[in-house]
Amino acid sequence: MAEAKKSAPKSILDIIEEFIIEYFAWIVAVVAAYLLFIYDMHYSVIRFILPLIGLVFLGRITWIMWVHYIQQDFISGIDFILLEIVPPREVLRSPKAMELFITNALYHWSFKGGMEEYWQGAVWFWFSLEIASIDGNVHFYIRTPTRLRGLIETQMYAQYPQAQVKAVEDYTLAVDGISAKSDWNGWGCEFKLQRPEAYPLKTYVDFGLDKDPKEEYKVDPVSPIVELFGSIKKGEQMWMQIVVTPSKKQYHTKGTIFGKHWWDTEARLEVERMLKPYTRFHPNPLEPGKYSLEIRAPGFLDNNIKAMAAKTGKIGFDTGVRIMYVAKKEVFDMSSRRNIRLIFRQFARPDCNGLLRINSTQADAFSGLFPASTKTIQLLADRMLHEYRERAFFHLPLRHHLFSKHTIPWPLDSIFYPVYFHHETFVLNVEELATIWHFPGQIMRVPTLERIESKEASPPTNLPI
Repeated sequence: MAEAKKSAPKSILDIIEEFIIEYFAWIVAVVAAYLLFIYDMHYSVIRFILPLIGLVFLGRITWIMWVHYIQQDFISGIDFILLEIVPPREVLRSPKAMELFITNALYHWSFKGGMEEYWQGAVWFWFSLEIASIDGNVHFYIRTPTRLRGLIETQMYAQYPQAQVKAVEDYTLAVDGISAKSDWNGWGCEFKLQRPEAYPLKTYVDFGLDKDPKEEYKVDPVSPIVELFGSIKKGEQMWMQIVVTPSKKQYHTKGTIFGKHWWDTEARLEVERMLKPYTRFHPNPLEPGKYSLEIRAPGFLDNNIKAMAAKTGKIGFDTGVRIMYVAKKEVFDMSSRRNIRLIFRQFARPDCNGLLRINSTQADAFSGLFPASTKTIQLLADRMLHEYRERAFFHLPLRHHLFSKHTIPWPLDSIFYPVYFHHETFVLNVEELATIWHFPGQIMRVPTLERIESKEASPPTNLPI
């Protein structure tokens, strides 16, 4: 009953209190302005208050610049390595195995002290899960800091004992650049979620792969990606990267000034907002002054509520998704460019969420009214090539913050110099990540997908020495 009382309709005093808490800063500003003009305190403002405001403003800018500098210095000392994962010929395990790998190998969240974070500039590591097709040959990659290579290998072998993990050269280095003078042409884009992060994508559980059905009955959502990547011609390349880091995303708690909450709490609040039109309070006839809560949600919301609850039940990663199609100019195919845009359609749930294409390197990159020139399009594609190569979504250079679409509005974003795209990151849980990036099963017989042909085994212990 205490909970029912807590959820009872609000009195006028409760509403006033919430209003004061939420708009406290504006109330103080209005009262201060009123006092200044009533009591003729203009001189005091100019002499004392404005310099103080300027000092606070400059101090804030200095602090931001300092944190950015020490973080970039820390990042410059991180060595990365690209590991190719060659799957076994027979992948008999469900994507649940990849989910366990991602959880154990890539989730490196921990509390950092003030010395680490604000003096040493320590940041949480990020990783890139990639699928790339070079001339139609499909490969799986993981980019990781070198100090974590051993952990990546042991956790991969724990789930896929017959797989092979080997260090390789970055395949993006074969494309020197995209410009009028280079031999390459390219197109790329990034993705964001269509709805708030509380709503999940369609996962391997929805496809029934958690039950390990017979191979001939499997419907694997990663198969269309591998099939498309394996169908391109010599001189063409298709790339996909999913850059992840343990989620640290926080939201401002409504009704507080400095309160914050994590993404999973925001998901629960989203459920409450969705159910609000179907929530009623009834007076309790046995206890006057108290109320009981009743929620009558329509049946069509059942799937949403269950899916959102399932998403918050697993760990989350801050995620950025990017794809690219590059090819020699003489074989660049507009059909291939169009096809790669659709590789994530199978993960969309109309009642929940989907991936929406943004930041495309094409003529309408800034607006549909003034198409970008060929030179600008090539510049945007070349930028995205370097951002793909750097796996850039987190801890971006300062120029990305100062000259982005979020800081320079339209139409100024393209008049003087094309500004940088503003990268969108969002939270996906480990089940969603394992759905988008896992090894296809036996039924997927793409001849250009490299696999381990034979099983490796330890030698017998009774061999003569």
